[in-house]
Amino acid sequence: MVNVRKIGLFDIVNFLLLAFVAIACLFPFLHMASVTVSSAEHIVRNEISFFPRGFQLDTLNAVFEDPRLWVGYRNTLLYVSLYLPISMSLTIAAAYALSRRDLVFRTPVMLMLVFTLMFNGGMIPFYLVARSYGLIDTMWAVVLPNAINTIYVIIMRTFFQGLPKEIEESGRVDGLSDFTILTHVVLPLSKPVLLTIGLFYTVWIWNDFSAALLLLRDSSMFPLQLVIRNMVVVGQAGDVLEATTGGGTKVVLESLKYGVILLGCLPVIMVYPFIQKHFEQGALIGSVKG
Repeated sequence: MVNVRKIGLFDIVNFLLLAFVAIACLFPFLHMASVTVSSAEHIVRNEISFFPRGFQLDTLNAVFEDPRLWVGYRNTLLYVSLYLPISMSLTIAAAYALSRRDLVFRTPVMLMLVFTLMFNGGMIPFYLVARSYGLIDTMWAVVLPNAINTIYVIIMRTFFQGLPKEIEESGRVDGLSDFTILTHVVLPLSKPVLLTIGLFYTVWIWNDFSAALLLLRDSSMFPLQLVIRNMVVVGQAGDVLEATTGGGTKVVLESLKYGVILLGCLPVIMVYPFIQKHFEQGALIGSVKG
């Protein structure tokens, strides 16, 4: 016999509340998409909300023909491909070491890591340190300064601490070293938290432009978000209605801004559904246990 649960007032209120939150989250994307494919006269009169008016594809064509965006895409993909392995390797090594209760100076090291969450040297010391290491106008200026995040180290350390100690002990009985236990025993059991932290790092480096803005001068090395930022700032500098893309096409500036913003968000949005299950599990376990 099928057990059908009676729908109560709480279920109805919960559904309506979550539906409202979902619509509120989707509205900016729907609005940007509608403005991107709407005609100029409706955009100038601010008549666009959920649905486009005067459908056209001139803005999208202009966006795809702009070489600056593709250079930014190429650079961002390069930075992500370098940043992610370095960040994950450093985070895994630090988290696994700190999860070991027999680590010498474990508590002072944790206190120093937590200290960095509350205090920051500031922009000028950041620039001076980067310059002293020769990072100015190099791809490492984007990759190395934020290569490890203390919060993600703590989350992964908490996850490692929640793994059964018997697994590591059985590995030691078999004569495995600490490194072999980490790579062959611990990491295969840590897929949820690894994918979660990997997604966090990917989104961080994909969206970050502050290091590039401060340390890069050569426009051919600009990441995608810095290119988008420059386009948006141009639109806020005055009463400019039209913009000329890299391909020489004139389009409404508001429509162009929304088009490039959507283009910048699309890759991360497309990746998330494939790891959603592991993301939810890893985020909950890593932040609640311990």
